[in-house]
Amino acid sequence: MRSWKRWHRDARRHPLSALVSLITHLAALCTVLILGFLVAYILINGIPNLKPALFSLTYTSENQSMLPAILNTCTMTLLSLLLAVPVGVGASIYLTEYAPRGSRLVALVRLTTETLSGIPSIVYGLFGMLLFGNALHLGYSMLSGALTLAIMILPLIMRTTEEALCSVPDMYREGSFGLGAGRLRTTLCVVLPAAVPGILSGVILGVGRIVGETAALMYTSGTVEKIAGLMDSGITLSVHMYRQASEGLYTEQAYATAVVLLALVLMINLLASRLAGKITKGRQA
Repeated sequence: MRSWKRWHRDARRHPLSALVSLITHLAALCTVLILGFLVAYILINGIPNLKPALFSLTYTSENQSMLPAILNTCTMTLLSLLLAVPVGVGASIYLTEYAPRGSRLVALVRLTTETLSGIPSIVYGLFGMLLFGNALHLGYSMLSGALTLAIMILPLIMRTTEEALCSVPDMYREGSFGLGAGRLRTTLCVVLPAAVPGILSGVILGVGRIVGETAALMYTSGTVEKIAGLMDSGITLSVHMYRQASEGLYTEQAYATAVVLLALVLMINLLASRLAGKITKGRQA
């Protein structure tokens, strides 16, 4: 009630500011409502279709098990992060800590990163199929899919890591240099730990893109419904759901797969957020 009276009073004094404030509040409310509608729609249609047969170790045409796809998704996520995170974080450290300010190389790398982030995933899939599948003779395999996804999420990790490193105050670096530490020790022991929460945010976004990717993986890792090894073709959870929905014969199982996919992404985000919180509290202590 008080907030309404305050807004009404501000509307009389500054009508344009009050209008902008109202629009932003409505936009935030619409975002929350859309998210709530999507989650509720998936849960209402998917939870009743969750059955023990969907979690069998082996996929058959009768049980439509998603367990092999879940395990393949976890494997694909770990492989992609192991390939992309070291390269992305290392490149960002070079751009922010070692490269000269305003150099042409830095501008070129940033332009390339922005260009890569705007390429459609289907193009990455065709590129991965031609390079990793055909030229390097990896074929349809988990490794081929992981290499393709690593290239896809590399610009995202680089941009978020660079922003996290730039947000670290310069007085941290100056204090470390004043105590006699070199640039390498300052970067590894002072700057990088302070930027860990921001880096984890980029990793979380990368995980979300990996778990939800379909087009690129259909051309690289394949659609075989089995628990795949590194050089074997295997289907991920998002591709599994896409096949079920597109065929039109297993719509109920597709909704159940959507519930599991939503729960998997939520669990990964919660774990990463808790880890970032613990790291932040440890540094403050």
